[in-house]
Amino acid sequence: MSVYLEMAIKKRKTSKSWVQLLNQNSLKIILGLVATSSFAIAFGQEKIQQFVSLPSSSNSACLDQFYRDIPPYLTKESLNKNTYPLCFNGFNVMYSGVSKTPLWVAEALTPQRLSQKIPREDSFHEETKVKVEHQATLADYKASGYDRGHMAPNADMPTKAAQYDSFSLANMVPQAPKNNQQVWRELEEATRAIVTKQKQEVYVVTGPVYSAKKLKTIGKGVIVPTATYKAIYMPKTGAAGVYYADNTLKDTAPKVHVISICALEDLTGINIFPQLTEDQKRNTYNLPLKASAVKATQKIAYSHWDAESQCAEEVSADALSILQKQFKSSSLSSSATTTPSGENKNVAPTMDSNTQDSIVKQLIEGLLQYILQLLK
Repeated sequence: MSVYLEMAIKKRKTSKSWVQLLNQNSLKIILGLVATSSFAIAFGQEKIQQFVSLPSSSNSACLDQFYRDIPPYLTKESLNKNTYPLCFNGFNVMYSGVSKTPLWVAEALTPQRLSQKIPREDSFHEETKVKVEHQATLADYKASGYDRGHMAPNADMPTKAAQYDSFSLANMVPQAPKNNQQVWRELEEATRAIVTKQKQEVYVVTGPVYSAKKLKTIGKGVIVPTATYKAIYMPKTGAAGVYYADNTLKDTAPKVHVISICALEDLTGINIFPQLTEDQKRNTYNLPLKASAVKATQKIAYSHWDAESQCAEEVSADALSILQKQFKSSSLSSSATTTPSGENKNVAPTMDSNTQDSIVKQLIEGLLQYILQLLK
């Protein structure tokens, strides 16, 4: 056999071995490509999610805290200065940069919501959704003689995230200790009892009243309210009314007055429930002052019709629609909301070029190692 023939045969055998090798590994390669694609997606998502998190709820969920999705409306023009519509987990706030407190806080209470029992963990914090010059600070309340009084109470919150949000200073007013720790606590308990004992939904709007000519402040300009209110409406029965408690007495528990929604609107310059008719707002019921006064099978009794108070003016559909959109926007842009761990949530932070390069490099290295393992 000639040398050329031997070389040809050898070359043919070598080619055949390569073909066999390719045939043997072709399935592995195909499977490897499929697997590495999945690996790349999973790996990439894991890395990217360290920097980017998606909103946990839709923008429309924010409106669920309002009766028929309609927020309270500030009818007094001066109240609108430096305001912030804020959407939190479990409640919404109209915050004032002037008083450095909420003007109102709204929440929808249901039996299912209140069945979730979350152990209290205090985490008072400043609200970074608000400009620094408009923020209430922890230092403002220190040694002030006033409590950091929750408007949407911690005990109403169904999740850890909602509980954390409830400790934002955007949900607080300077509250006299006897009011906060005794009177207000009992009213909050009574409101929850209506929901849990009578198995009905209750819409609640809570906030401060500033009615004195000269108002007291604490810290760097946090205004102390002259009173606090809690307005409630029960769609199931039509019962409505307002708890109203003085906030000027430091050493004495204030007496609670139950007034009509119209009376509250007259005092505050806020249309508390724009969805209700004037007749509904003038009807006043004997709201229970303690949880023990709530009976499962006994409806809340009617009290009187308020013919004297000036109800808030009706609000146009266009104005309410604009306000709804503001709360939807607040829900979508909640970039400064933080979790109990202190990390931002519902935020899409910017990823710099160095971070992007690092992630891409890790992806490529991981893919190469994975392919080599498959081809061994």
